[in-house]
Amino acid sequence: MTPACCSVWHPAPGRLDHLGASGRAEILATYPSQSTALADIRGLARTAREMDVLAVRGLGILGLNDSMLRATIQASAPTVAVLLLDPDCEAAERRAAEIGESHASFAAGIRLSVERLRELDDQTGTVTCHLYSILPTWRVIGWTARCSSPRSAKPRGHTSPMYRLAGSPHGALHRGFRRFITELRRTARQVV
Repeated sequence: MTPACCSVWHPAPGRLDHLGASGRAEILATYPSQSTALADIRGLARTAREMDVLAVRGLGILGLNDSMLRATIQASAPTVAVLLLDPDCEAAERRAAEIGESHASFAAGIRLSVERLRELDDQTGTVTCHLYSILPTWRVIGWTARCSSPRSAKPRGHTSPMYRLAGSPHGALHRGFRRFITELRRTARQVV
């Protein structure tokens, strides 16, 4: 499965004709926020067979009825592998403090997403969720396209810039995201 970032996305591997003469470009587009990339992300998700999501709480991506991708997943049932921050880890306490929330309410949001992902899996049979325990740095949505956005100490994911990435035989950024997500999932605890 090709992982992606909720601020970085890429087209299918092997399609390098759109990368220009050098074939080396990995960042195809930048967006000032998740909302400006929303139409592109939803369009790519509609045709995905597999999808990776790396988020903190995941409420705006999958956890709520009106979240960015929940209806798409209910309609097309791709295989979805979600990574969320472990609500009981020290990094969750740090992230809550960074954004000015109590740890209790922050952790409750993560737990709500996990329960909503269980419900989504009950409907589709295609969802898994793992909990990781490091301070979040990126949100990633991936499929045959990849999206990624950086996390800073203050801004929340939906207000952070997003980057559309494409794999390149000469680049390391896309490969680095794929390897990071694979390793994070390997070391995370599966809950759905």
